[in-house]
Amino acid sequence: MKSSVILLPKHKRQFSQLGERLKLARLRRGLSAQLVADRAGISRQSLTRIEAGEPNVTFSNLFQVMRVLGLGDDLDKLAADDELGRKLQDLDLKTPKRGPRRRVLE
Repeated sequence: MKSSVILLPKHKRQFSQLGERLKLARLRRGLSAQLVADRAGISRQSLTRIEAGEPNVTFSNLFQVMRVLGLGDDLDKLAADDELGRKLQDLDLKTPKRGPRRRVLE
């Protein structure tokens, strides 16, 4: 039995929006769902689940669909600019302690 992924409403919307964007990309290219599924090496039902934004799809199937649609390079953009991670890392960087300044006597 498959386990179900529990998501917050915001995250469900994100999956749904991603699926909708992929469906629109397919339609803009004039490709049928069967053709994309065949080229991606997945079933038509798997493509339907991806386009519906179901969270239980495999990452490899999602990537294959993106590749067929010419969007494979978009994966390079995921988490590329980890602003929060850089800020957290910068907070953890310690500056070296300096000794007291010497006064120059004239």
